[in-house]
Amino acid sequence: MSEPESAHASGSASEPTPASEPTPASEPAPASGPAPASGPAPTSGPAPASEPAPASAPASGPTPEPESASDPAPQPAPGRQPQPAPGRQPQPAPESAKKRRRPWVRRVRRAVLVLALVLIVPLVAVETALRVNYMGDPADGTYTRDRDAMWLGHAWVDGRKKDADVTALAGRLEDTGVRDLYVHTGPLEHDGTLPRSVYPRARWFIDAVHRELPGVRVQAFLGDVLANGGPEGLELSDAATRAEVVRSAGQVLDTGYEGVHLDLEPLHSGDGHYLDLLDDLRELTKGRDAQLSVAAHQIDPLPHLHSVAGLVADHPKWWSQEFFGQVARRVDQIAVMSYDTARLFESTYGGYVAQQTSLALEVTPPTTHLLMGLPFYYESNPSHWGHAETVGAAVRGARLGLSRTDPDRELFGLAPYIDFAATETNWREFKDGWVR
Repeated sequence: MSEPESAHASGSASEPTPASEPTPASEPAPASGPAPASGPAPTSGPAPASEPAPASAPASGPTPEPESASDPAPQPAPGRQPQPAPGRQPQPAPESAKKRRRPWVRRVRRAVLVLALVLIVPLVAVETALRVNYMGDPADGTYTRDRDAMWLGHAWVDGRKKDADVTALAGRLEDTGVRDLYVHTGPLEHDGTLPRSVYPRARWFIDAVHRELPGVRVQAFLGDVLANGGPEGLELSDAATRAEVVRSAGQVLDTGYEGVHLDLEPLHSGDGHYLDLLDDLRELTKGRDAQLSVAAHQIDPLPHLHSVAGLVADHPKWWSQEFFGQVARRVDQIAVMSYDTARLFESTYGGYVAQQTSLALEVTPPTTHLLMGLPFYYESNPSHWGHAETVGAAVRGARLGLSRTDPDRELFGLAPYIDFAATETNWREFKDGWVR
């Protein structure tokens, strides 16, 4: 907006018109008319101190004559001081100029207020709704179905872990419902290939788990960064790359893994190339009598939120509920990464997990095993506030969502992420709230 122009005093209305050339001080004033009763005639500037006062008018006074073009200009009103000539001294900005700036300031303040309301009111409304969603009691019987899973780190297959570590892991899991282990075996190369050198001890670990934990399956956790999340990454739109991913899946199944767990991020909602990849992988795993499982993004907590997020970020966090259902129908297991939610309070985080559980249950077929992820780690940053994202809140939220949507669902479980960051508090809240 252009700055308003300052108003200046006009020489026509507020300044008197200069009179004819003044008479020298030694001559008497002309008798063409009486001197003004209230003061001296105006001059072009302040009168010198030695200037004599004008002569007194005759007692009777002359007879007024009609006005003519030669008469002097009208005199200023009594008591009004003559105005200095333009440019003689700086004039302060008139009050009207100051007032002109006030609407501009008011408009800025109003815009700031509107922006604050647009941002704050929806946020408060969402947080309130999530807090309400966390209220109430879970239904009886909404505990483990002995169909839980857990993500494990790469150390189990690269040579860092030993027999004693497997024995300790078995002792930790034997009283839980964990029946699937997603062991990080990648990452995949950006062309979809998987070097065998990155998992030299995979066969040892699989055999050790079968010995220590009979009935627990071991799946190869394969992941990579997608090219749509940055300048480099795996390109799903390339058919040759997708074929290499399928070949790598067959490679780990040949090693002895009982399933393939795929985690590709950031994966945009509606990606048809991802669905094509799942179709090809499902054909492979079915032929090997193996499991196909995926780590899934969260579902839009508000309608079309993934579309809005995609306009301002290259890493959209959410999938549409429709796309989530399309993925769920193509796999044996789908595990929601229900953490890193940016929730500020434990109650609103628990309410968020309850909402995510309900949204996922609504579109996951009963033949697909649904799992909700638990944060077995602690961080404090804008995407994950550790004091809010607790295991206890996530467990209770999942039970509330299960209770409200499908309390009798058998193919349902929880999945802690991740073993090497877990604390005793994480394990206690998991067992107390879910295992019983």
